[in-house]
Amino acid sequence: MSIINNINKAFDHRIRLGIMSILMVNEYADFKMLKELLDVTDGNLASHTKALEKVEYIKVEKQFIGRKPNTRYATTKLGEQEFKKHINALEKLINKQ
Repeated sequence: MSIINNINKAFDHRIRLGIMSILMVNEYADFKMLKELLDVTDGNLASHTKALEKVEYIKVEKQFIGRKPNTRYATTKLGEQEFKKHINALEKLINKQ
């Protein structure tokens, strides 16, 4: 199987790559934290988190902190596996040059 086959289209956007990178090193991150770290708009972040949720790479937990709604995200086991495969494929591609 070629290296290119392990490059995952779900991660081909810098925002999705950023979301997954943040979630791989943190147990979870809430919407506000992701928005600040990635410097994106609410709508932009929402569409990319939905895309990752749709393929079951992240899970979403909605709760209230005091009276404020809070949405937080975490990777799924599948998401972790697929992201690691993607990063390994990118590293192999880079090291071939």
